[in-house]
Amino acid sequence: MSSFKSGFVALIGRPNVGKSTLLNNILKTKVSIISPKPQTTRDLIEGVYTTDNEQIIFVDTPGIHKPIHKLGEFMNSESLSSLADVDLVLYLIDGNMEFGSGDSFIINELKRVNPKTFLVVNKVDLVKNKEKLLENVLKFTKEYDFKEVFYISALNGNNIDLLLKNISSNLEEGPMFFEKDQITNHSESFLISEIIREKVLYLTKEEVPHSVAVVIENKEIDKANPNLLNINATIVCERSSQKKIIIGKNGQMIKQIGIDARKDLCLILGKKIYLELFVRVEEDWRNKNRELKKLGYYQDKDF
Repeated sequence: MSSFKSGFVALIGRPNVGKSTLLNNILKTKVSIISPKPQTTRDLIEGVYTTDNEQIIFVDTPGIHKPIHKLGEFMNSESLSSLADVDLVLYLIDGNMEFGSGDSFIINELKRVNPKTFLVVNKVDLVKNKEKLLENVLKFTKEYDFKEVFYISALNGNNIDLLLKNISSNLEEGPMFFEKDQITNHSESFLISEIIREKVLYLTKEEVPHSVAVVIENKEIDKANPNLLNINATIVCERSSQKKIIIGKNGQMIKQIGIDARKDLCLILGKKIYLELFVRVEEDWRNKNRELKKLGYYQDKDF
């Protein structure tokens, strides 16, 4: 009888390299939100991949970047803290991006902790110059002793099966940490708030997207219809001008945010959704420890 393996695998990298897309592809469902805008992921999000032979807990981390506010400092801290507590690290890079100062920073952190690490080159389906790609990858491998290098497309699924096979072969025998049908460690309320925030990221522009947070004010099964979930949520922004953009002319923007969020939530939760959205201004909340804690950041951390 074959042994059962388990372990924790961190996904790290610069913003917008495809960490969340990879996690969602592996799990065949959405547990981590995505958008074309950098720094979409703000928290450590655990996605659980379970087969008859293994359980791999993937830890999706915020993109490591130069912070300009306390929220950014929190996001970097979350990402880097994951390195010491996992069995394997996947360092994702965009195959179309040159080695830069952000990569040097991440590699220096890897050297400090020295975890077993795979270099995962993503978006290879978009690479036009393969020779230039290999020259760029050589810069990474000269800077750090990666155990393996993989070339994948997180969006199309290219070589993900090969990546999973090699991840499993590098894990030890271990217990099943989560129930077999559990795919994430986060609550339903967290997932709902993230889906709503994702729609704000997609639909709004300029300064608005990363100035918002979402608070679930109320969530309950409808008493008359057990298949209907009633949700009240508040979108928090930093300025009155942003509030106007989120609401939109004649309320069209917030209506569209609600429509798009409901579509995803119905699919993910398997229920009908009644979603009511509000908008509240909290000036400069990303630099206020009290507000960050109130909105769910810095939990159990001494900041």
